[in-house]
Amino acid sequence: MLITTTRLILIPLISLITLGLSSGLSPAVAREAAPLKTVERVDLKRYAGKWHQIALLPNRFQAQCLSDTTATYTLQADGKIEVKNRCVIEGGKTEEVIGAVKPLSGDTTGAKLKVRFAPAWLAWFPQVWGNYWVIDLDPDYQYAAVSEPDRKFLWILSRTPTMDAAKYSALMARLTAMDFDTTKLVVASPTLSK
Repeated sequence: MLITTTRLILIPLISLITLGLSSGLSPAVAREAAPLKTVERVDLKRYAGKWHQIALLPNRFQAQCLSDTTATYTLQADGKIEVKNRCVIEGGKTEEVIGAVKPLSGDTTGAKLKVRFAPAWLAWFPQVWGNYWVIDLDPDYQYAAVSEPDRKFLWILSRTPTMDAAKYSALMARLTAMDFDTTKLVVASPTLSK
């Protein structure tokens, strides 16, 4: 059963508005962390398609998701990008929210994006747009790490529901070097393969 409700719009909207208002930092970034860097370039045509969530730093707007979290990015004819997030919630129901993605103003790399799940009529309001920075990307676009400049959010995504354990471990080492506290990641189970 697919659920699309006002709650699906309001939870991400409230989260995006409060994103810039909270100031707590994880122990890994309590010291002066270097500014977060993105990958050099993202080919958005190659990035489009379905991604499975392998792990994430817990957040309020996904608290209801129990399993099978995916994000599907679709390039539109007008050049815009639609994102469709889905997950299984309590009772085995599927919850879905549809949003929009656009490049960060002035960015030509495709690695710094903005995403919103608020209704289109609120798109003029800057606080409904959240940062979506691709900070690690497999050369074959098979896995990615996505965050935002303050490192409050982190998602590990894969084209498949599972990710090779050795590649995941190497990614964790790179993320730790970027000042992420990877011990706080919640890994979807089972998602790592040998």
